Amino acid sequence: MKILDWYILKRYLLTFLLMLLLFIPIGITVNLAEKIDKILEHEVPFDAVVQYYLDFTIYFANLLFPLFLFLSVIWFTSKLANNTEVIAFISSGVSFSRFLRPYFIGASIVALFALVLGMFLAPHASKGFNEFNFKYLKGNKKDKVTQNLYRQINDNDYIYVSNFNTKNNTGRNFTLEHFADNTLEYKIEANSIKYIEKDTIYRLTNYVKRIIGDDDDILIKKRRMDTLFSFDLEDLTPVQYIAETLSYKELNAFIKKEESRGSSSIGRYKVVQYKKWSLPVSVFILTIIAVAVSSIKRRGGMGVNLAFGIFMAMIYVFFDKVFGVMAEQSDFPPVIAVWFPNLVFGILAIYLLYNAKR
Repeated sequence: MKILDWYILKRYLLTFLLMLLLFIPIGITVNLAEKIDKILEHEVPFDAVVQYYLDFTIYFANLLFPLFLFLSVIWFTSKLANNTEVIAFISSGVSFSRFLRPYFIGASIVALFALVLGMFLAPHASKGFNEFNFKYLKGNKKDKVTQNLYRQINDNDYIYVSNFNTKNNTGRNFTLEHFADNTLEYKIEANSIKYIEKDTIYRLTNYVKRIIGDDDDILIKKRRMDTLFSFDLEDLTPVQYIAETLSYKELNAFIKKEESRGSSSIGRYKVVQYKKWSLPVSVFILTIIAVAVSSIKRRGGMGVNLAFGIFMAMIYVFFDKVFGVMAEQSDFPPVIAVWFPNLVFGILAIYLLYNAKR
């Protein structure tokens, strides 16, 4: 690498790091100011608060770091343009494509970091972040789905519980239906189902099993029935943010399992899955846009470029959030929802790059 490459690459990485170190403490301060009353009210242990803000740092960085990168590239490239350094580079015979090379090297380093962060570090941080939120900060809100639970637990069995109390592991109005070749073979009903953790069994009260016959049905009734089932307690009470807490390999296995069960939350899980790949790609797209916009010296100086950068960042976040919610709460394809912002901004990047080269 030549002096030009090292010069720009160093500025690229250091400015991005500086932007993170600047905004993350601000984010922690704002969050702490908002949550301090509830933290004191619940007398949260100091070490739990420290761990929460360590998790918050990783969670916050993973969520917003492409935008931090975008603003940091605009910032230092605008300074290069205002100091006529970009003009000097181009005038010395360096093509605009060659000028972009250290930017792409820097983007590759950051994208690799984003990939590792999203695949391994962010899931662990997300688990601690969400558990702390629901335990201490969200009052009576529950982190698990506990009402009207209808789940397909394997190819043949479906379960239903009207509500489930996670404190005593007890559900009301339990039903299990077993099918074979799309034909109902038997149905189990109970007024309540309770998981006995010590014996790892389920206890049913007012148990009724109806075995479907060709001519007559067979009814088996018991006041109390202790039995084993092929589903776990987590199948009855799925955690809302479970996909965010799984590594990529675990997430793939989890989605495959949930698809076989006909889960209604597949869209939400696949949004998380696809974002692990779309985020690193966005690093390159946003870098190109930032360089194309800020490498030209403007009358308004750096302020104009930063204003444009903030405006573009807001549009990117808007697209990302709106389409993400559409995929989670409707039949809108998650792959389109996740990749659409990158597609739109990728086309914009090509257009801006073409004009910048001219």
